[in-house]
Amino acid sequence: SGVKGIALNLENENVGIVVFGSDTAIKEGDLVKRTGSIVDVPAGKAMLGRVVDALGVPIDGRGALSDHERRRVEVKAPGIIERKSVHEPMQTGLKAVDSLVPIGRGQRELIIGDRQTGKTAIAIDTILNQKQMNAKAAAQAHSESEKLYCIYVAIGQKRSTVAQLVQILSEANAMEYSILVAATASDPAPLQFLAPYSGCTMGEYFRDNGMHALIVYDDLSKQAVAYRQMSLLLRRPPGREAFPGDVFYLHSRLLERAAKRSDQTGGGSLTALPVIETQAGDVSAYIPTNVISITDGQICLETELFYRGIRPAINVGLSVSRVGS
Repeated sequence: SGVKGIALNLENENVGIVVFGSDTAIKEGDLVKRTGSIVDVPAGKAMLGRVVDALGVPIDGRGALSDHERRRVEVKAPGIIERKSVHEPMQTGLKAVDSLVPIGRGQRELIIGDRQTGKTAIAIDTILNQKQMNAKAAAQAHSESEKLYCIYVAIGQKRSTVAQLVQILSEANAMEYSILVAATASDPAPLQFLAPYSGCTMGEYFRDNGMHALIVYDDLSKQAVAYRQMSLLLRRPPGREAFPGDVFYLHSRLLERAAKRSDQTGGGSLTALPVIETQAGDVSAYIPTNVISITDGQICLETELFYRGIRPAINVGLSVSRVGS
């Protein structure tokens, strides 16, 4: 049937494979072949302005991708020697963020809050506000070291929401420096699990070539749910809240790839804005505490402030930016 999958369980007698795509065409007795390769996705400037799925296949109906390279989805994060402390500001264009919880290029800042508190709005506004910064950078000679490319990863969102987002970015001419990776709610769990890694790989192309990129994961709670679903189907032992034991590693290996590179390795950076949705304002639940401990600070949003008309609804007491320099 041509459906691809990834082998996650290797037993003596059998192999546990999760399928990227529809499982309706698969039946008992079908032949399964190895590709002999590890999951890779396209990366490069050809991706800018495009909407792709978790495997990097365009879904915007604008034909195939032009010249691009392929990069492995799962790579190790840069080591200590290859890094530099975060020192350049990454302006979001939101006064509440830039003045109280400033974010640097190469930082990981969590956006956390209940549903309908404007988490996505902060991320989208940040992407839209790069328009003026990038236009200013383009006028300078060394524009590549100033410009900020944006990647937005939509995980488990409604297709209508993603379409609306594409429209907003297109109308503001923000798609020219953005990539959209979408694994919608109707996509199988393995694709929702893979999407953040695919987006990160596309961002690493800019980071490793001396450029700067911003990646938004919206949201990692849904990725954890998709991963829990896969793990339970693979019969892995469940832990707290039925999540598997390596759910911390799921997020840590993703977010550690956002880094500021040293001048010897090109000086590029990848800034991450992961989003986590809390239930009834409970920041001390399992996944929120995990991601808070991995990131370099968080922006806490509250429903009460939102309804009082304070938008962005940032709780200044709980929001911090933890950068060393």
